[in-house]
Amino acid sequence: MAYRLGIDIGGTFTDLVFLGPAGRVLTAKVLSTPDDYSRGIAEGLGAVFAAGEAAAAAVEQVVHGTTVATNAILEGKGARVGLLTTEGFRDVLEIRRLRMPVLYDIRWRKPEPLVGRERRMEVAERIDSDGAVERPLDEAGARAAIAALLAEGVDAIAICLLNAYASGAHEERLAALVAEAAPGLPVCVSSALLPEIKEYERTSTTVVNAYVMPVVSRYLRSLTAGLTGLGVAAPLRVMQSSGGAMGVEAACVRPIHLIESGPAAGVVGAAELSRRLGGRSLIAFDMGGTTAKAALVAGGAFDRVGSLEVGGGINVAGRLLSGGGYHVRAPAIDIAEVGAGGGSLVEVDAGGGLRVGPKSAGAAPGPACYGRGGTLPTVTDANVVLGFVNPEYLAGGSIPVDRALAERAIAETVARPLGVDLATAAWGVHRVANATMGRALRAVSTERGRDPRDFSVLAFGGNGPIHAAALAASLDVRRILVPPVPGLFSALGMLFPDTEHHFVRTFKRRLDGLDAAALDAAFAGIEADGARALAEDGYAPAAIRFERLADLRYLGENSELTLPIRGAGPPAEMLRADFDAAHERTYGYHSGDETAEIVNLRLVARGLSTAPRVPDRLAVAAALGSRTPGRGRPVYFGPEVGWVETPTVGRAAISAAWEQGPLLVEEYDSTTVVPPGARVRRILWDVLEVELEAGR
Repeated sequence: MAYRLGIDIGGTFTDLVFLGPAGRVLTAKVLSTPDDYSRGIAEGLGAVFAAGEAAAAAVEQVVHGTTVATNAILEGKGARVGLLTTEGFRDVLEIRRLRMPVLYDIRWRKPEPLVGRERRMEVAERIDSDGAVERPLDEAGARAAIAALLAEGVDAIAICLLNAYASGAHEERLAALVAEAAPGLPVCVSSALLPEIKEYERTSTTVVNAYVMPVVSRYLRSLTAGLTGLGVAAPLRVMQSSGGAMGVEAACVRPIHLIESGPAAGVVGAAELSRRLGGRSLIAFDMGGTTAKAALVAGGAFDRVGSLEVGGGINVAGRLLSGGGYHVRAPAIDIAEVGAGGGSLVEVDAGGGLRVGPKSAGAAPGPACYGRGGTLPTVTDANVVLGFVNPEYLAGGSIPVDRALAERAIAETVARPLGVDLATAAWGVHRVANATMGRALRAVSTERGRDPRDFSVLAFGGNGPIHAAALAASLDVRRILVPPVPGLFSALGMLFPDTEHHFVRTFKRRLDGLDAAALDAAFAGIEADGARALAEDGYAPAAIRFERLADLRYLGENSELTLPIRGAGPPAEMLRADFDAAHERTYGYHSGDETAEIVNLRLVARGLSTAPRVPDRLAVAAALGSRTPGRGRPVYFGPEVGWVETPTVGRAAISAAWEQGPLLVEEYDSTTVVPPGARVRRILWDVLEVELEAGR
């Protein structure tokens, strides 16, 4: 049987999902190996192949989500980058934008530029905003600047000249001069990567791309070689932040599209599940070992943003709280993220306050209960003490759990300093973690003007179904959905999207004087680029589809709204009507008296699969080493309820008829908590639906 393989690497676990054409699902979950993430992948694959569940030769495609690009920035382990820019614009990276993530912290400092001033070189040239050459490139000065950067020992060079979005001629010549002086040195050219107006955003994006390019390239090529060594000859695709997939070669050239690749996969899976359930509106809630993420899915679709920040700490997706990281102008699914997960460390601060995260125990040493050397308590340790997590093992028995170690860590770090009993201390950790994660859910709902009561919470990730009931109750949401293989749902979601390439080009035109023929000609040029990119991925012209979009704003505004361009009809009239409606939804007003303009044109080029990528049903096979759930155990549901002897069952034991809680639905990869007063049933696509009691 042929399989497609999804691989998701998290801070604590590496997840592998094999999906067969008839919906057969094989899963494996192993601890991540931060020293070399590909080693964890090899261990997981080796176990599956050795057990005879699947053969390496049967794998026909591999899709991978990776945090390598993000980690390189967070840990400061990217390439030593040099920057070539227009004379007078050396300090654009330091001036940035007048945005701060905090208002009243006088100790806050801007993040240090990824390129130090000694590695930012100016060249004499000038192209105007229409693409005409005002001042030719000084090639002698350019060669001297390149030589100075090479003397600094740079690993990659970013080239970003003023107005290069209008013409990349000078940038292309600079790239040729670099190739002459240092053949093989990675070069990132802004006019090829992001031919878009706004020099800071373009410079920052180009620098970030150059910074992670060698790291990502080495990793993906090493992973490809490792898969080949295991007998997997299938092509490798990489998940993008935008929710599409891309080939390895494209990912090595444009790694900025991978920054949020892991979290994006879960939202893609949520969107597919929404479509299967008749377009149900969902708050996708993904709680893993290090972070918790949330995103809105309505009518089977998710929202995208045109840019994101990385390296400034955990983001809560507040559009006004930018400026703390490095700006990356690349499409991404609109996801809110907080530093709270199963591995988040717990402490009592000097003022006696209980704190959870954002620091994490990760995979090494991991929570105290893993018995791998960790002594500090985590959210997982608290959940073991409360009875939510199996006190003997995780992942079907592959990861032993020591309840005594969890109790000791909670007692020494939380209970004794606060003068409370063990259950109260663990419950406090559980509630503080929920309060932190609730910020992410509110960031994508109430803070966006959406009533969370109109949504169901879709809980996944290894810890999501454990905390979902309490989080939903805090938002007055009564319905919770738990998908099949919840702890590996992001890896499963990676197998759903088509291959995508995103393109942008500045095209400043007022709508009241828009030339439809010029608009169509501009898109035709971008579509030619999209067709070439997909042809390199092996797609025939008949399998290629284009989606046209435009960034619009009122004259004088500083930000744009991205809207799709609908089919037949006068484009100016349709865009104006759609823009006014979108402006009303987003900002609460629109003005028919103000002039609107197009700023950028965008194109999504998709390569369509010849076979359906999503099966009509899933048949999840028993995971390696998985065990049958026990009879039950005592669970602490808070001071109002106390300890309750709670039955423990598998998903297969839940029928289409409602079953009353309290109940623990224990699976290989996660546990769903059905609290007292709630009820649960199994619906379409093997999904668990939990309904909380009214007023809870």
